[in-house]
Amino acid sequence: MKKSFLFVISFFVAALVSAQQPASTATEVSNGINQKTNLTENSIVKNLPFKNIGPTIMSGRVVDLAVNPNNPTEFYVGYASGGVWHTKNNGTTFEPILDSSPTQNVGSLAVDWKTGAIWVGTGEVNASRSSYAGIGILQSTDNGKTWTNKGLKDSHHISKIIINPNNPNEVVVAAVGHLYSKNDERGVYKTTNGGDTWQRTLFVNDQSGIIEMDAAFNNFNLMYASSWDKDRKAWNFRGSGEGSAIYKSTDGGSSWSKVSNPNSGFPTGDGVGRIGLAVYDANTVYAIHDNQARRKDEGGQKEGDGLSKDQFKTMTTSQFLALDDKKLNAYLRNNGFQEKYRADNVKNMVRGGTVKPVDLAKYLEDANSMLFDTPVIGAEVYKSTDGGKSWKKTHDDYLDGIYYSYGYYFGKIHVDPSDKDGIYIYGVPILKSKDGGKTFKSISAPNVHADHHALWINPKMPGHLINGNDGGVNISYDDGANWIKNNQPAVGQFYAINVDNEEPYNVYGGLQDNGVWVGAHTSEENPGWMQNGKYPYEFIMGGDGMQIQIDNRDSDIVYTGFQFGNYFRLNRKTNKNDYIQPKHELGENPYRFNWQTPILLSSHNQDILYLGGNKLMRSMNQGTDWQAISKDLTNGGKKGNVAYGTLTTIAESPFEFGLLYTGSDDGLVYVSKNGGADWQNISSSFPKDLWVSRVIASEHKKERVFVTLNGYRWDDFKPYVYMSENYGATWKNIASNLPTAPINVLREDSENENVLYLGTDNGAYVSFDRGSSWNVFAEGLPNVAVHDLVIQKREKDLVVGTHGRSIYVADIELLQIMNAENMNSLVMANVSSIRASRRWGSSGFNAFGDFLNQPSVPLQIYAPVGGTSEISVVTEDGTVLNSWKAELDKGVNIVPYNVSLSEKGQKAMVKKDISIQKAEDGNYYLPKGMYEIKVSMNGKIAKQTFEVE
Repeated sequence: MKKSFLFVISFFVAALVSAQQPASTATEVSNGINQKTNLTENSIVKNLPFKNIGPTIMSGRVVDLAVNPNNPTEFYVGYASGGVWHTKNNGTTFEPILDSSPTQNVGSLAVDWKTGAIWVGTGEVNASRSSYAGIGILQSTDNGKTWTNKGLKDSHHISKIIINPNNPNEVVVAAVGHLYSKNDERGVYKTTNGGDTWQRTLFVNDQSGIIEMDAAFNNFNLMYASSWDKDRKAWNFRGSGEGSAIYKSTDGGSSWSKVSNPNSGFPTGDGVGRIGLAVYDANTVYAIHDNQARRKDEGGQKEGDGLSKDQFKTMTTSQFLALDDKKLNAYLRNNGFQEKYRADNVKNMVRGGTVKPVDLAKYLEDANSMLFDTPVIGAEVYKSTDGGKSWKKTHDDYLDGIYYSYGYYFGKIHVDPSDKDGIYIYGVPILKSKDGGKTFKSISAPNVHADHHALWINPKMPGHLINGNDGGVNISYDDGANWIKNNQPAVGQFYAINVDNEEPYNVYGGLQDNGVWVGAHTSEENPGWMQNGKYPYEFIMGGDGMQIQIDNRDSDIVYTGFQFGNYFRLNRKTNKNDYIQPKHELGENPYRFNWQTPILLSSHNQDILYLGGNKLMRSMNQGTDWQAISKDLTNGGKKGNVAYGTLTTIAESPFEFGLLYTGSDDGLVYVSKNGGADWQNISSSFPKDLWVSRVIASEHKKERVFVTLNGYRWDDFKPYVYMSENYGATWKNIASNLPTAPINVLREDSENENVLYLGTDNGAYVSFDRGSSWNVFAEGLPNVAVHDLVIQKREKDLVVGTHGRSIYVADIELLQIMNAENMNSLVMANVSSIRASRRWGSSGFNAFGDFLNQPSVPLQIYAPVGGTSEISVVTEDGTVLNSWKAELDKGVNIVPYNVSLSEKGQKAMVKKDISIQKAEDGNYYLPKGMYEIKVSMNGKIAKQTFEVE
């Protein structure tokens, strides 16, 4: 009996442990980096080029700035997931300098301007849904050509780096620690030998890291640091706790004492959230605090006011039936109740007992409203004038409209080096105060994006500001009265992308906090648009841009929206927008919608639209009316302030209408073979509780389906990829040789069933054997999070949506023709035709400029081994017009051909009475006609025809 009892207990404990995947270790992450490096060196697709097509104008989230104090036209910008960029011309142009490192995820920057050493603390600290973990602290002494990892690899998110201006080997680092799990490598760390070794000098606990640290302007030894007690889960964010506090050091970060004590005047206890710090001198210190304590009840509803949600929670049936119909209708209308719910019929429902008064409150309450409507105190500014011994709030009223209820996303304060009463704070807006925080004035502007995260104040020129926000970089020279926008880098954070079939085809994308944009894939990123007045991409939706579906019968009909299932049907020709979010019935629990709610147009009928809440909804008339065609396809949600227990992905088989799949954020995958009448859970063999990032119904075989799982929200970075050949009855793990990195998206090739593409939090891959092995893409594509992949079938393009480096396009025609039979052969893809031009080789109208009209045709060649090849261009009658040698690597090669003839080829054409004039650049170019391009190597030959039109 005792043995059985112990067995049951041990089984129960094991079940609890297995329900949550353990966080990946620093060793696993490091091994994954090394594995990817080796994969890249041996990848047969490492030379396939990816071209960035922007967009740039909306930019992406800036997290830190490092400005040359002696020449502020030179500075570095750290983007949350877009790397570090360097400008020497005041932000007119930037160059990326982190691309040679294993990550683009940035939390903080510091530069020793005397030696040029750059320090990057990896891993963003703003604790958002896509604040990716880092790999420790990196250093470069050659402006980013090479990077050395200086340790703290398990810190995940690094918030601040302070270098001793008199000793560059003495560096103090603030580490936040893991975002989704507990760990010990967090706190303040100090090195005195340039990062060779580190000593932890401040540690609070395993879930409270150091979110901010600041030193006095002219005194490295005087520092303040703030700890942040937080716990983020996929379903809840606790952004405050007793571990949040302020600490002081007078010995350059070697030791610390707590100064936000119960009698100091600064808040203490469970409600203490994120704290920002700004040190002016030995006496004057500022702090901004995200106070998560609840506001005092201000008296509730006053007579004569309209109805409020909370009133219905305690209202009796008789009280409800006695309500004034006009007031009740106003409440129903103003709160978005469906049109059918008006005073008379709702009262009839209450009389009949099918609805209770409390349901009018519940109708509006879900995890989304709990996150955004919680009445917390919010942002507060405190000041100490005695070196942190005592603190006093600088203002009397609430600072509303700065943090709202998500202060975890913000938390910075700055003091002007030339004015101890001049401070700057920001959240959604950016504000300044000239009286030490008693009053504030907005310095936001129409060309300055909301949501601010970084600021630099010129110590030598008051009013010169550089600001970093969710929309890039802005510069002001008049203390925020006017701003310059400096968004040259392509650092857009895309959640989702899609393409249409226009010529040229358009690319659509939804971005973090930057809406939805569309533009032709041929768009060239250059400043010429400022001359003609039209940017090549068009803004079509605000908010956090989400998924996009385009009607393939009429590309003017577009379905898209913003976070939490707020979707619209757009008619871009008529500029009509119809709101189409499905509504639950009064008396039912509200639908739960994921931050990125999935939508899908049926390939069988483009009037049919699917949308996933916690149930799968279907509209037969373009989103006008909806029907729930499933039960709850999740585990039912969890108590918390983040929408959870939601669908994240939808797929419908192109072989059969109604063969449907769904995946959820809590690890469930379902299939229906009859249009939603019945549903079967096909995920019981998967690791539990992981986010289903994609379910893909094969377009090559009806029974085949793919699933990817993502453990990012458990700090689990292992790759999870599965394939089934029997509708999910059994699964095969096809993660194979993939390195450590969570999986965001899988896409089948549209022509070759054995070719699969994969997007991860750290790059993109291709498999030529349906997942038995994977090759990494490298040329032009940095180590960045890839959130979405789309194939434009007609053009044979792979379009890549990254969360940090905007959109890339690659020609995959050669990949599509690769198979087991020709992997040992020399293979060349079709060569695109080119239109002849008399301007080839000329400099256009600028006789002093470069040659602008030099043609180039890429030759896509697969070589089974590396070596020297011979390439020749031959006429239809066999005359050789040009030939040259080219070194080929094993795998895919792109050899550019400039459409020229050799001197010998030109003479051969003269003999045929074809006169060819030498161009300005000294080349002879092919005339109109059909040609053959031949590649030979090691006795193997590949040929393709080529036309000059």
